Amino acid sequence: MFSGVTSLVNRGQKIKGTVVLMRKNVLDINSLTSAKGIIGQGLGFVGSTIDNLTAFLGRSVSLQLISATKPDGNGKGKVGKSSFLEGIITSLPTLGAGQSAFTVHFEWDEAEMGIPGAFYIKNFMQTEFFLISLTLEEIPNHANTQVHFVCNSWIYNAKNYKTDRIFFYNKTYLPSETPAPLVKYREDELKNLRGDGTGERKEYDRIYDYDVYNDLGNPDSNEKYARPVLGGSSTLPYPRRGRTGRPPTKKDPKSERPSDFVYLPRDEAFGHLKSSDFLTYGLKSVAQDVMPVLTDAFDGNILTLEFDNFAEVDKLYTGGITLPTNFLSKIAPLPVLKEILRTDGEQFLKYPPPKVMQVNKSAWMTDEEFARETLAGVNPNVIKSLEEFPPRSKLDSKEYGDHTSTMKKEHLEPNLDGLTVEQAIEKKKLFILDHHDYLIPYLRRINSTKTKAYATRTIFFLKDDGTLKPLAIELSKPHPQGEEHGPVSDVYLPAHEGVEAYIWLLAKAYVVVNDSCYHQLVSHWLNTHAVVEPFVIATNRHLSVVHPINKLLSPHYRDTMNINSLARKALINADGIIEQTFLWGRYALEMSAVHYKDWVFLDQALPNDLIKRGVAVKDSSSPHGVHLVIEDYPYANDGLEIWDAIKSWVQEYVFCYYKSDDALKQDTELQAWWKELVEVGHGDKKNETWWPKMETRNELIEASTTLIWIASALHAAINFGQYPYGGYILNRPTLSRRFMPEKGSPEYDELGKNHEKVFLKTITGKKETLIDLTVIEILSRHASDECYLGERDDGEFWTCDGEALDAFKRFGKRLAEIEGRLMEKNNDGSLKNRSGPAKMPYTLLYPSSEEGLTFRGIPNSISI
Repeated sequence: MFSGVTSLVNRGQKIKGTVVLMRKNVLDINSLTSAKGIIGQGLGFVGSTIDNLTAFLGRSVSLQLISATKPDGNGKGKVGKSSFLEGIITSLPTLGAGQSAFTVHFEWDEAEMGIPGAFYIKNFMQTEFFLISLTLEEIPNHANTQVHFVCNSWIYNAKNYKTDRIFFYNKTYLPSETPAPLVKYREDELKNLRGDGTGERKEYDRIYDYDVYNDLGNPDSNEKYARPVLGGSSTLPYPRRGRTGRPPTKKDPKSERPSDFVYLPRDEAFGHLKSSDFLTYGLKSVAQDVMPVLTDAFDGNILTLEFDNFAEVDKLYTGGITLPTNFLSKIAPLPVLKEILRTDGEQFLKYPPPKVMQVNKSAWMTDEEFARETLAGVNPNVIKSLEEFPPRSKLDSKEYGDHTSTMKKEHLEPNLDGLTVEQAIEKKKLFILDHHDYLIPYLRRINSTKTKAYATRTIFFLKDDGTLKPLAIELSKPHPQGEEHGPVSDVYLPAHEGVEAYIWLLAKAYVVVNDSCYHQLVSHWLNTHAVVEPFVIATNRHLSVVHPINKLLSPHYRDTMNINSLARKALINADGIIEQTFLWGRYALEMSAVHYKDWVFLDQALPNDLIKRGVAVKDSSSPHGVHLVIEDYPYANDGLEIWDAIKSWVQEYVFCYYKSDDALKQDTELQAWWKELVEVGHGDKKNETWWPKMETRNELIEASTTLIWIASALHAAINFGQYPYGGYILNRPTLSRRFMPEKGSPEYDELGKNHEKVFLKTITGKKETLIDLTVIEILSRHASDECYLGERDDGEFWTCDGEALDAFKRFGKRLAEIEGRLMEKNNDGSLKNRSGPAKMPYTLLYPSSEEGLTFRGIPNSISI
């Protein structure tokens, strides 16, 4: 089990080690109440000069090796003498940005102490530091043999953090295979991470626990900021978030009191020098600094409230918007904002041209691009096969009346290339983008505010060239006499001349507004960010760091709890950015909870999702086990390649460690992990029969593949296209503020005279557009040291198991080959959905990327 280690511990030999660490990053989510404060403290890490680093020498940091083979009187591995950092290593080729290295020597008698398998570390300084690794090395006659301890953890002052911090050798083993002297250490570390479920969490805590979403509102500030608790009920079920233990509000004992301090288990805070620190603080700055500045500018008539024409929208990408210098003094010039915020007031907001309008500014107006984006846009996993006509509702007819669609066959059949509706359905030629049922219960409330919207159903026809064309759009709003009377619905058909062409353009805009909200709150937030957090918590509570499944999954958790906690504070909170700039407003998170009722974990697996939506059928003869009904479906085609690569890697890895299903069933940590994940982390769905029982290796493979898919490829597909598609507000509006003009009305006449102005008065307003674009540009960026699928930030040191390392290398090689094939597809002119009228090849599922706004790349985790 420890082959190669025994040679390091000859009798009486001192073991030399190298410690790599980083000093505290000032860009901590809790270090500042405002992003502007960053400027006062400086950017980046505290300088790693020799003078600064000498603070680590002397008796500031102690380390003690722990035996994996020699127990003490209590059966725990013997603990060696304390050793201290001795010297600064000024040049080490493997050091990363901001990292520093030190030498340390351990007194270790092999006959008495055996083989080291773990170590303790204590920090006696006033400030914390981030421990990267310990490497035991340079033993006489064995100069090339090294033993690695991968740490990646914050080390707090020993006075605050009473429990000794322990780290294990990078060997991977199941609980039953753990060397006996290390068993209790392994169990104790997990117990420490679970905590006791009581008390308010402190900054230095490393405790993972669960809570409901009761921290979105602030009823003590104003009743209008009260929000319902999400989770813990059948009415509004929700995945669990990380518990903070903050006291309740005065007016609502079920809600948690807001605080400038946002608790995260300490190792979930950004511990790496990356531009995501700046990306995250860019988001914080938008919420705390940019939004108030824009509000003041609009309220003071410095900026006009509306765009006058499409050319004025285009000016955002060529000239920007000018503001007086005094308005900008409140905004910190963070690196990520410098490209769009000018401190001299000139071109204050100037955005990079989104890809959707770089080649053809008018592409968004075409029916072809409107349809193509359901297959290759930012929300490509919603369109479904039409199974019945007219479409029917699942709403309770006693409460909501008859919501059967008012579309007629005569609306569709003139454009079905000679087919009847029945024939087109049978041939899998008709598809629907359905934003109807879930909106109806909330639509009257939404329309009672400044927004005016419709529930929508859109029917598409699959043409012989593989592209889709829209046939009809149904817009429905609540009946003025009450819900029980059913909706008031109108059907709109494609038109390309006169006022009716502008009516059709508006109809498509109402559809896109609904799709934008569903994308942001359901496809993006709920189905990736929120559903993954319980997995992060359960894994840390029940799977030891040396457990093979912890090592498999942990790269796909990096920074997720961090970005989620920030989102709850600035993006999805009451009166936050999402509520102010998206149609659903104050009901946004509540509506996502309604969607969670229908969430099924295994349906998130790409093949299952495609089959459930009727856009694929099972076919064992097809390369990926499914046959796509729409053969030129970029998201599905590329996604299936990535899915298969992930599943092959996971299968190889799981079979490395579990030689039988019985071994899996007997894995106490794994069984505890899955039980708690189902019964607590996703506890509102614990009684669902579809949960895997976790009794076979295939169940573990499917569950792990699905989780990795969600955290990596699925999130990439729906996140990093936000600015390339939605950065042009004409293409992806987020709000609608007027109803459709009716014939004979002044609004209808105005549409004929100045359709651009009417369109702009209907969709997202100017202030909301500026906020939205600023946010999604940040969200669509990659950090400088992002870790992509097929890579690990701990290199080859995450395990010493050769079989697992070789399998991972094959995974990386396969992903590179897939990327090459995807590039070839984008050069195939016969695949019209890959580029479309916008001439923007579908690249969102290319595995690799560079830093910045690239419209490609699959990070391992949900880190932004």
